[in-house]
Amino acid sequence: MQVENDYDREVYNGDLGIVQRIDPEESELVVTFDGRAVSYGFGELDELVLAYATTIHKSQGSEYPAVVIPLVTQHYMMLARNLLYTGVTRGKRLVVLVGQRKALAIAVRNQGSRRRWAKLREHLAGSQSSHPMMSRERH
Repeated sequence: MQVENDYDREVYNGDLGIVQRIDPEESELVVTFDGRAVSYGFGELDELVLAYATTIHKSQGSEYPAVVIPLVTQHYMMLARNLLYTGVTRGKRLVVLVGQRKALAIAVRNQGSRRRWAKLREHLAGSQSSHPMMSRERH
């Protein structure tokens, strides 16, 4: 799995490939992404990780022929409707949920939206009063 965007090679974070060849003499590894061979020097291999399985977070924006999603109450913090939806929509042909019915029920009920304390309103109000172009007064 490519773990960062590489615009020169046209491979992006989350893209899955298959290692086709390792050439120790050339210090090169070749990975095939959707039938397209991409070469990496041994010094660039930190852009790749093994991905026999991946997380829902890393899979966002990608699709796979089959997806297996474990649902257990021990991972309570991960049981959120939006995360489950993202996982289910990654599967093109097959999605299998494995685990506890109770965990599925928790995930479906859990909106997963916690209140965020960013103080954005206060920051914006402060910048409006101190910035001449943002002032509410008309000249």
